[in-house]
Amino acid sequence: MTIQVTSTAFARGELIPPDYTADGANISPPLQWRGAPESAVSIALINDDPDAPMGTWVHWVLYNLPGDTTSLPENIPPDATLDNGGVHGTTDFGRIGYGGPAPPGGAHRYYFRIYALDCMLDLAPGATKAQVEKAMKGHILAQGELMGKYKRR
Repeated sequence: MTIQVTSTAFARGELIPPDYTADGANISPPLQWRGAPESAVSIALINDDPDAPMGTWVHWVLYNLPGDTTSLPENIPPDATLDNGGVHGTTDFGRIGYGGPAPPGGAHRYYFRIYALDCMLDLAPGATKAQVEKAMKGHILAQGELMGKYKRR
């Protein structure tokens, strides 16, 4: 199954507005999705940049959102655990919460991937992308992505 991921801040393949980057307010963008199966127990999100010079750079890891979650508002607080039970992982910036685009040069692509899972992940706050991906293996019911671009002026 495919999840359709959108944002009111930018369209697929278009530029991410500065507010959602390290050059602006550095807040997480609003995201919406549809198409997750009703049987989903939890939702996970991974946001990364495959164009980073030293390999893929992780900007946001969020997991154990309730399975019926269909959106995230902008500016999700960088708390280890959210009010709805969601749990933040650690980014490649070495902290939890969203870290906006800050490419050292050229235009980069930023993927916001949503995963519908058949379980909650048995991970404490602060798990890395690799740990989340390992825990999700064999539990993904559906997934989808939204790609935005950013280039510093």
